[in-house]
Parts: sequence; C-alpha cells; structure tokens
Amino acid sequence: MIATDDRFPPADRPGLRVGVLGSYGGFNIGDESILACVLGCLRARCADAHVVVFSRDARHTRANHRRADEVVDWEGVSQNQVLATLSGLDLLILGGGGVLYDGQARRYLRLVGAAHTRGIPTFAYAVGVGPLHDADDREALRKVLPQMDEVVVRDEESRLVLEDVGVEREVTVTADPALLLSAEQFTDRMMREEGIPAGTRLVAMSVREPGRAAERLDESDYHALLADVADFLVHRLDACVVFMPMERQDVRHAHAVLSHMTSPDRGRILNGAYSPGQILGFMRHVDLAVGMRLHFLIFAAVSGVPLLPLPYAGKVFDFARRVGAPALVGVAREQAGLLLAEVDRLWDEYPERRDELHCRVQALRELALETGERCGALLADIQERRPHLRPVPGGAR
Repeated sequence: MIATDDRFPPADRPGLRVGVLGSYGGFNIGDESILACVLGCLRARCADAHVVVFSRDARHTRANHRRADEVVDWEGVSQNQVLATLSGLDLLILGGGGVLYDGQARRYLRLVGAAHTRGIPTFAYAVGVGPLHDADDREALRKVLPQMDEVVVRDEESRLVLEDVGVEREVTVTADPALLLSAEQFTDRMMREEGIPAGTRLVAMSVREPGRAAERLDESDYHALLADVADFLVHRLDACVVFMPMERQDVRHAHAVLSHMTSPDRGRILNGAYSPGQILGFMRHVDLAVGMRLHFLIFAAVSGVPLLPLPYAGKVFDFARRVGAPALVGVAREQAGLLLAEVDRLWDEYPERRDELHCRVQALRELALETGERCGALLADIQERRPHLRPVPGGAR
C-alpha cells in the first residue's frame, strides 16, 4: 500500500485545504497511479496541507491512499453535501488523467465551475482531453477552462483538442503524473501464486475492448488477431505471455484472447488485487511489453522494457512518439504481418535503443515534475494571499 505521514491526525493538520477531483475509486490502475503521484506531489510541496479526495468509491480510496486526509463520495450522494465540502477548500485540483472526454467532461467541470462561483482557485493537473464531439461537453470546456488559474495537459494531443474546441487561454503541456510512480516489490511468492514459471522469458500484454481499438473488426476477429500476436511471441522468444488487466473489463478480453491461442498453456492472466506500485514492480520481471492501455505502456517505459504500443487513441500515439516506440495505425486483420514484423524488429534492435528510451523517459519525468512545481507555486501564492485560513473542521489551524 501507499506510504503515509501519520504525524498529524487529519482533523488537526495545519495548512491549506486542497481538494483533488478525478476518476478515482479503483476502476482503473492508471487513475490510481495518478492519484498516488498527485498526493505525493502535494505532500512534498505542502506537507501541512489537508488533502480532500473526491472519489467515485470513497471506501476504496480510503483503504488504498492513506496520504489523503479526507475522502468523500461525489457520485450517488447529495450535491449539497458535495458542495459543502467544496466550499471549505482553498484550492481544487482537477485530475490528472483523462477526465475531459465525451459524456464525462461536463460532470467534472460542473464541480470546477461551482468552485469558481465560490472564489476558489482551480488547477488542471496534467489532464487528458478527448475525444470531444458532444456539443454540451465542448461548451462546458469553453466556459469553465478559461476561468481556471492554470491548465496543464499531459500531451500535445490534448492541447490540439482544446484548440479545436475553441478554448482560448494559455495551456501548458507536460507529461502524465504516473511517470513518477515508485515501484513496489512484486515478490517471487506473488509470481508463484499467479502460476508464472520461473526462469523463462516473460512478455506482458495489455488488451481492452475493441471499440475504437479495432473499429473494423468484430470481437471474435479482434481476439483472434491478438492471439496470433501472443502465439508468435511464445514461439519467437520461447516466452510465457502474461496478460495484465488495467481495468476490470480487461479480464474478459484477456480470457477471450487466451481461448484463441494455439499455445494457451503458455499464457497467464494476473488475477490478484495489486496496488499500482506492485504492477509497476511486476514490470521489473518482464522482457518485452505489447499492449494498448496507456499506463501499461508508461510502466513498461519507466522500467526500461522494450515496448510495442497498439494505438487506439491519440494519447497512445502521442506517448509512442515521445518515447520513440513504433506506432502502428490501429489494429486490423490486414496489419497482422506488419504487427508481427514490428515485434520481431523491436526485439532485435532493443539493445541499441535502450539508452535512447532511458533518455526520453527521463525527459518526460522532468516534465511530470514540472506539473508539481507549477501546482506548488500556486499553493504558495494562495497561502501568501490568504494568511488567515479557514479553520479545519474539528480543530483550529
């Protein structure tokens, strides 16, 4: 689990009250890794802040993110209750992660807008933007984002989407906060419990639902294509393929791919409940990574593992470009030969490209640190402008 500083009980901790709003609550390992890094940034730059996380599942967040002083549900509860918590903040942080997309953007921005009406500063923490075609969501961005104190996005694709929407304000591009996640040990015992054989090469794979990942394939063809890739890796590298679910629904698709393999005995699916740091720690055991989920690819790159992205969205294309990885255009049956050739070439050329990957990842980590520095500067400015802070509920500051 994530380490915490228990020197101050939540009600007695002095300092600013900072809210963090995102897609948190155990639905996605990538989002959980982002929250861990945002909380780490706040503790490093404003150790005495009282941090309130707005979660989609407060019970999960309380159990897994002890650096948060307070966790409140913001879905399925009275909005008056949520707004009462919001009103006591000195800063509201939106994100990070991909929160501004069709069908969801206006929900997050409604709370950001409510902060503005109460005079509360707001900061977009390396958020992901898009796809955005819904007229109401686009209008919400045009209305709310120009009022934010600072907007930082995690990739160039997100800035381009904001330009297309018509958001008129300065936008800073940094990198995903999860690049700064600390690895935790994935032990030999965990490996045995997952049935992963010792002393063999391991290839990690990340699969997800077809949708935008494979629009021209039906589900069966999509699973069969990925099974062909997995079988190729088994025979080419004499490897075991380990499917790493990053969201709950990924498990079903991993099983479907496994069922299409000619060598299903050489495949495994991680079934345990692990922290983001442990998933990152698992990457230390891996020889090659092929997959779709963005944070799966981030974990591979941070761990120095050769990676082949299977792009389905702009954020994956953008990350592939920034780390110098091959970037195939989508996943389609007619691309099977090209896909296998890229895997083969990646394995052969990686020893010469290892140093380049390391340098590119270090540059991205520096950009991720810049987000924290910008947030810290805003916190310092707020503290300077508000010397007499509101009392923390339950105790004086």
